Amino acid sequence: MSEPPSPNVGADAVTVVGSDEQTVVDVDVDRWCRLAHAVVDDDGRRGELTLTFVERDEIAELNHEHLHELGPTDVLSFPLDADLDPADGSVAGLPVLLGDVVVCPAVAAEQAPAHAGTLDDELALLVVHGVLHVLGHDHVTPSEAARMRTLELRLLQAHHWHGHAPRAFRQKHSPAAEASR
Repeated sequence: MSEPPSPNVGADAVTVVGSDEQTVVDVDVDRWCRLAHAVVDDDGRRGELTLTFVERDEIAELNHEHLHELGPTDVLSFPLDADLDPADGSVAGLPVLLGDVVVCPAVAAEQAPAHAGTLDDELALLVVHGVLHVLGHDHVTPSEAARMRTLELRLLQAHHWHGHAPRAFRQKHSPAAEASR
């Protein structure tokens, strides 16, 4: 389990607790927690978030249980108190539990070449994407999808690449990859 230090203490804090519960892909939990922290902080939110990396069978079970979809997916988000959004980061003195983000590195590794380009960029995209869902962003309509992709790219440029996106980076799955999902 990993909990990067928060720049603030108390009600103004952003806390991300991470864990790696899979063995297929080497994951730098601290690094991805720092990225999740930056996304929450960039949004001006305060509270606690969990980031968990799981095996294919675990995410497939969660996908079926919560979305009634069969098979593994790359990332799932479970917003909790994120919609409360109190200014001080707490409700009745208790920290806001923003939610949980669950990532499957094995699925990320498989889809990276046809999607973000590299495993590193795929994991970064999935972490940012998952955290944005916890914070209330969605991509149901074309206009929501365009807004969310624009925000993802801005956040990745600011907090992952610290500059422009690599040429091979794609946010949308290629048509062949989409057909196999």
